[in-house]
Amino acid sequence: MARTTTSAQPAPTFERPEDAHLIEYGLDSAAVAERTAAGLTNRQPDTTSRTIWQIARAHLLTVFNLVLGSCAAVVIALGRWLDLLFVLAAVANVVIGFVQEYAAKKELDKISLLRRDPSVVLRNGERVEIPLEQIVVDDVVVLRRGDQVTADGVVLQADGLDADESLMTGENDAVVKNPGDRMLSGSSILSGNGLYRVTEAGSDSHASRITNEARLFSQINSELRAGLNKVVKWISIGIAPIMAIVLNGQMVARGGWDAALSSGAWRDALISSVASIAAMIPQGLALMTTISFALAALKLAREGVLMQEMAAVEVLARVDVVCFDKTGTLTEGGVHFGSAEYTPSAGLVASGEDDQTLPGAQLALGWFGHDPDANPTAAALRSAYPHEPGHLPQGVVPFSSARRWSAVEFGNGRAAGAWFLGAPEALLPSVLDAPELNPRCAELAAAGNRTLVLCHADALVRDEETGHPIAELPSSISSVGILLFNEKVREDARDTLAYFREQDVDLKIISGDNPHTVAAAALKAGLEFDGTAMDASKLPLDGPELEEAVNTHSVFGRVGPEQKQSMVKALQARGHVVAMTGDGINDALALKSADLGIAMGNAAPATKAVSRLVLLDGEFSRLPSVVAEGRKVIANIERLGYMFLTKTSYAIMFGIAFGLLFWSFPFIPRQSSTVDFIVLGGPAFVLALLPNKRRYIPGFLRRSLIAAIPNALVITLGILAISYVTRFVLHSTPSEIQTASFIVLGLMGLWVLNCASRPLNVIRFWLLVAMYALIVAVLAIPISQLYHQFTWPSQELMTASLVIGVVGCVILEILYRVLPKPLLD
Repeated sequence: MARTTTSAQPAPTFERPEDAHLIEYGLDSAAVAERTAAGLTNRQPDTTSRTIWQIARAHLLTVFNLVLGSCAAVVIALGRWLDLLFVLAAVANVVIGFVQEYAAKKELDKISLLRRDPSVVLRNGERVEIPLEQIVVDDVVVLRRGDQVTADGVVLQADGLDADESLMTGENDAVVKNPGDRMLSGSSILSGNGLYRVTEAGSDSHASRITNEARLFSQINSELRAGLNKVVKWISIGIAPIMAIVLNGQMVARGGWDAALSSGAWRDALISSVASIAAMIPQGLALMTTISFALAALKLAREGVLMQEMAAVEVLARVDVVCFDKTGTLTEGGVHFGSAEYTPSAGLVASGEDDQTLPGAQLALGWFGHDPDANPTAAALRSAYPHEPGHLPQGVVPFSSARRWSAVEFGNGRAAGAWFLGAPEALLPSVLDAPELNPRCAELAAAGNRTLVLCHADALVRDEETGHPIAELPSSISSVGILLFNEKVREDARDTLAYFREQDVDLKIISGDNPHTVAAAALKAGLEFDGTAMDASKLPLDGPELEEAVNTHSVFGRVGPEQKQSMVKALQARGHVVAMTGDGINDALALKSADLGIAMGNAAPATKAVSRLVLLDGEFSRLPSVVAEGRKVIANIERLGYMFLTKTSYAIMFGIAFGLLFWSFPFIPRQSSTVDFIVLGGPAFVLALLPNKRRYIPGFLRRSLIAAIPNALVITLGILAISYVTRFVLHSTPSEIQTASFIVLGLMGLWVLNCASRPLNVIRFWLLVAMYALIVAVLAIPISQLYHQFTWPSQELMTASLVIGVVGCVILEILYRVLPKPLLD
C-alpha cells in the first residue's frame, strides 16, 4: 500500500491484507511493528505556533530598538542616567507586545480536536484496547456508541452505524455509515457499531490538518499597526545616513573630530546626537496605540467581551462584511420543539381538536423524549411532554438514521399500542392518509422546520421465532400528527443584524446545515434577502465560481469547513474587511482566515483559541458596543497620529538641519523627554480615552502626514530662528539657547495640540490650560531648572522666544485652516 507522508522521503510501501481478512483478524504483530517503525502511527503533531525565542526576537530585534538601545548604551557609558527617560516607551512596547503574543501562543498550542481516550482495535484476531498514539495505518478500529473517531479511514462493517460529523462539517443531522463510506477523525458515533480501517493517521488525518492550520500564528490585519509599520519602514531606510549627518554635525560644532576627541567635547556631542536621534523614533505613538487597545480590551472585558488580540477592537470598526454561522451563533444551537398538528386518522381525534384530547399521544411522546438513548430531536420533546406512561414498554425499536424512525409498544393503559416517531419520508409511505399529509410536511419543511410524524398501530412487528420486535412497519398504521422542530433564533440577533445593516455592513449567513433550515433561520433573524439559500455543495471548493456566488448571494447551506474558509478569502480578494462568527470546529479555519474571528461563549476550545474576540455570554448585542469602542480607538489614534507624526517629522528635520549647519543640537535628552511629555505624552493619555463616535474612513496615515509635515517644517524653522538669534545676535550660553529653544518648541507644540483637540470641549480646554501651566512650572521651579539645566531667560531672550513662538503659532493656525486636516470628530 502506498501512502503519502509529510516528509521528503519516498512513502513506504506495504502489502495490505484483504478486507475480509482484516474484519476477522485485523493486523498481526509483524504488520503493526513494520508500520510503527515506518512512522505510520497516529501520534499527533506536537509542533507549536512560535517559540518563545521567536516571539522575543520579533519584539526585541527591530531597527528602532537597535537605534534606541544604542542611544541608551551611550548614555549609560557616559554616566548620564537622568537622560534615559526616552527608553521607557520602547521598553513598555516590548513588554506589552511580548506578553500579548505569548498569551496567544499558549492558547494556540492548546488546540486539539481529539480526545485522548484509548481505542479498541482488532489485532491477531483479538480486540485489544490501546492508546490513541499506537494506532497504525491499516489497523481495524472498533466503533461503538459514544466513541470518537481518532483517525481517518473507511468503514468495513456497520450495524446501524450513525456518525455525528457536525464537529467537522457543521451539519447537525446524523450521517448513516455503510461499508465503503469514509470516516473522518473528530467525528463521534451516535448509535450502532461497526469496524473501520485506518487510511490516514497522525499528521495526515483530517483533524490534525485542521489543528495544524489553526495553530499557525498570524497577526490581525490592523490599519493602525500597518500605518505605524510604514512609518517604521520609511524611517528605517533613512536612519543610517541621518545618524551620520547628526553625529558629524555635532562633532564639527565642537571644533571638529580631532579637537572634540582630544578635548573631551565628544561626550557632549554624543549626548546631543542621542537627543536628536532618539526624538526621531515614534515609540510614543506605538505605545499610545498599544495602551488604547489595552484599555478598550479591559473595558469590553467588563461587558463580557474577551479580546484575544488587542487590535481586534479596531478591526471590527472597519469591517464591511460580517459572516455568520447559523447553529450556535445566529441560533441558540440544539433542536427545539415548536408545535404539533394532529390528524383525525384512526378515530383517535376529531378534526380541529388539540393535543389535550390525546393523552395517549402525550404519554408516548413523553416516553420518546425521556428515552436515555433519544437523539437530539426526540430529546427536545422532554419539556413539552414531561409525563411518561408510568410502566415499562413491551417492546422497543431504537432509532436508526438508516431507517429514520423509532418505535415503542405499551400493552395497556392510555398509551396502549405501538407508537412510531420518525421522518415523514420513512413513515408516510405506510400510512393510508399519506397523500393528504405529504404536501403539508413538504410545505413545513420548505419553511425551515424539521418535521417528524407520529403514527400508531396495534402492535410492533415481531420475529416469529423469538418474539422480539423487529425494525419493520406493520401493514396497518395510522397517522396521529405532525411534530414541528426548529432552532431558536437568538433574541438579540434581529436587533444586531439591523444595527449592522444601518452601518452599511453586508451580512452573509454561511452554514453547514440544510439550505431550507438556514434560510428559515435567516428570515426569522430579520436578514433581508430573497428567501432562498444557495446549496454550497453544488459549488466548487474555491475558484471564480465560488467567489462570484459569495459576492452576489447572502445565505448559503451545506458549506464545508474548507469552503467557509474559501468564501472568507473570496470576499477579502474583492477588497472587503471580513468578520466571521462561529462556535464549531468547522468554523475554525474561516475564523482564522477572516480579518476578525468572533467566537461565541459556548464555542469549542479550539474555535475560541483561533478567534480574536470571544463573546463570553454569547450575546450578539455586545457587538455594537465593540464597534463603538473600535471607532473611538481609530478616531482618537488618528488625532494622536497627527500630533506624534508632527513630532517625528520635526525631529528628523532638526537632526538634518543642525547636522548640515554644524550647530550644536539645542536640547539634551532630558529636555526633549520633558517637552515631549508636555506637548504629546501627557495629553495623549487624556485624548485617547475621550468618547469619539466618528465612523471609520480609510486612510488615517495619509491624512495625518499631509497635516503633520507642513507643521513640522514651521516648527523646524522656528527652532532654527531662535537658534540663530541666540547664537549670533544675543550670543547666549548653551544653557540659555536650550531654555529659549524649549520655550519656542513648547509654544508651537502646544498649538499643534490645540489644533488636534478641536472642537474644544471642557476637558480639552482645561487640558490645554494645564499644559501651558506645566511649561511655566518647568521653567520657573528651581529644582526643575537644576534637573533640566535651564537658565531663566533675560528680557531680550524671553522677548525673542515669545515673538518667534507666537509667530510660529499664527502660521500653524493658518495651515490648519487652509490645508486638508485629519478627521478629528
